Amino acid sequence: MSIMTAPTISRRCLLSSAAAFAASLAAPSAYAQAWPQKPVRVLVGFAAGGNIDNLARVTCARLAEVFGQQFVVENRVGAMGTLAANEVVRSSADGHTFFWAGTGTVSVFPAMGKPPYDTLRDLAPVSVIGTSPQVLIVNGKLPIKTLSEFVAYVKARPKQLAYAGGGGPGSVSNLLMALFLKRAGLEMNAVSYRGTAPALTDIIGGHVPAMFVPLPEALPHASTGAVRMLALSDDRRASQAKDVPTIAESGFPGFRGVSWNGMMAPAATPKAIIDRVATEFVKAAKDPKFIAQLDKYGASPLGLTPEEFAKFLREDTALWAEAVKIAGVKLDSK
Repeated sequence: MSIMTAPTISRRCLLSSAAAFAASLAAPSAYAQAWPQKPVRVLVGFAAGGNIDNLARVTCARLAEVFGQQFVVENRVGAMGTLAANEVVRSSADGHTFFWAGTGTVSVFPAMGKPPYDTLRDLAPVSVIGTSPQVLIVNGKLPIKTLSEFVAYVKARPKQLAYAGGGGPGSVSNLLMALFLKRAGLEMNAVSYRGTAPALTDIIGGHVPAMFVPLPEALPHASTGAVRMLALSDDRRASQAKDVPTIAESGFPGFRGVSWNGMMAPAATPKAIIDRVATEFVKAAKDPKFIAQLDKYGASPLGLTPEEFAKFLREDTALWAEAVKIAGVKLDSK
């Protein structure tokens, strides 16, 4: 009897184990389909009302409409956005907490100082919604109309000219200029400002000749002739300034340094959820109505898959690490 029943028992065990294994594979997918089961928190590391916050809000409004659940933007201001990122890292990885990521926090800060987490290990890339170029501007009265003329003008006056670093030494503006000067073989003196506005005031007043500035902040002054826009830091022209060439097409192939905004999640977040959100980012980046919303904030649509975002991050962190090294920027240890 035991000889007859043993194979039967074994077969039952195998069938039971197979069913359990199949159920375990189906569980994450089923959970992802039921997600979100409550309001989703999206932490932004900067103050409400700025471009980063605005881009987060228009994106979250779209996600809320698609998924039928609130995507609530929460501002956690401080430490260049790392306070918000750290809170997300320590949050439950159930798909109900995300980090609104950007260049400064994710790509620049780790090159200047060590955050209390490992960005590429502890945060999973979801997608990038768009990029925002900076534009090299000069005072409108200078006899400079192109990037090549700017290079010649500075080269003829080594170490005699200054440039404005709006936002301080670790800002994208300052780092971009340091990177460009290095690649162009130019020497200028850096003057740091607490924000873009006072730096622009000095450019317009003729006290400092040049700086990189976010495109939306340059446009009003360029329209009056107070400043002249020479070249964009992106590898594609901007819809808001189609006549302004890129640095890459102005004699420096491969040059690209942009600000970007997107979403990341706690590393253990189910991939099925990450993929669902990323799919909506990709769709949004192709929607003319949503593109028009991005355009208001000077952003060009991108829409990356998680895998594309991961590759983008590796390249972006390497670029800004190079810029930080060239600029010699270090965080104040006090």
